[in-house]
Amino acid sequence: MTAAFRIALRIATSNALALLALAALLAGALAPTTAHTATVTVFAATSLKEALDAQARRFEAGSGNKVVVSYGGSNALARQIEAGAPADVFLSADAAWMDYLDARSLLARGTRLDLLGNRLVLIVPAASTSTLRIAPNFALAAALGADRLAMANPDSVPAGRYGKAALTALGVWASIETKVARTENVRAALKLVARGEAPYGIVYATDARAEPAVRVLDTFPASTHPPVVYPMAVIAASRSPEAARALAAYLASDAARATWQRYGFAPIARTSP
Repeated sequence: MTAAFRIALRIATSNALALLALAALLAGALAPTTAHTATVTVFAATSLKEALDAQARRFEAGSGNKVVVSYGGSNALARQIEAGAPADVFLSADAAWMDYLDARSLLARGTRLDLLGNRLVLIVPAASTSTLRIAPNFALAAALGADRLAMANPDSVPAGRYGKAALTALGVWASIETKVARTENVRAALKLVARGEAPYGIVYATDARAEPAVRVLDTFPASTHPPVVYPMAVIAASRSPEAARALAAYLASDAARATWQRYGFAPIARTSP
């Protein structure tokens, strides 16, 4: 091996080591960003979709974390969580399904709170000329005729439970029970009316607001059904507990209030301890 060759080899080796050292430094500099990025999986009632999608985008932009939302009927989502589905946060459309998980010790202690309120409305297709108004013993059965009333399953889905309670209080349920088109969630009922496949439907006010193909005929008096409340909690088995708690805190914050209100929800005020 000549002297010139040995010198060239030493230079090449030195350059290679320098490149490796630079690569290591770059990897180290980038590592903290990757380590602090988490994915939060949210199971949420379908009626929250537009508003929660907007909230998720704002949280992602501010935190660097990623939010993945799975929408469905609160009953189906609660049972999926019970079966071990990888959820970090649960937003239910009523207290009953949150109670269901709480009773099984599936909620992170101290994270449950009532987040939002809503109203229940009677809807028709946008082109409908119906003038029916909600009142004790109102003529819903006669208005339906041979058609069906679209509403979420009153045996299990929150919107359906609220709807059945309201119609029962008004003395109407017995006359229309056999005319109900029971859907798996409230958005499915909304779609039946929007497509003209059902002349009337019962949904949340926020659902009707999100669908231009329907119009609100009347609002059910709040006294006819339990308050429409959306509780939220972090799941005890969360794989990203810190990020999940951060998202829950954001959704309940003053910063999130305007977005909820823009989509028609009523944020529930927090009381100081």
